[in-house]
Amino acid sequence: MSYEEQIARSVTRIYKAVFPNTVNHYDTMFGGTAMQLMDEVAFITATRFSRMRMVTVSSDRIDFKKPIPHGTIIELVGEVIHVGKTSLKVCVTVYVEQMYSNHREKAIEGSFAFVAIDDLKRPTAIVLPPE
Repeated sequence: MSYEEQIARSVTRIYKAVFPNTVNHYDTMFGGTAMQLMDEVAFITATRFSRMRMVTVSSDRIDFKKPIPHGTIIELVGEVIHVGKTSLKVCVTVYVEQMYSNHREKAIEGSFAFVAIDDLKRPTAIVLPPE
């Protein structure tokens, strides 16, 4: 299987409702809450791509383009955008949707780097899983 086919198979989508316990005093989602969800989606994406133990080693630029208000739905989409020998990079995009209309827009985008590790927690080569 090619990297492109494995990338397509590993795209990860998660939906969440924005409830009061996830918002700040401006009634918008806490940035830290959004970043935690993004890292989780990135981890799942990296693991689904490699089927190996993966750990987050960095997050690159995270752009908060639109506030995410209470009472909306968010979709987090993770996709592998680069594969190296022992590491890979995942882009996570967060879309915000109104609950009672079809209005949807990009709210946040960021990327996360992961390293594959062996049983001793040392970096190891990423090898595509067999079909």
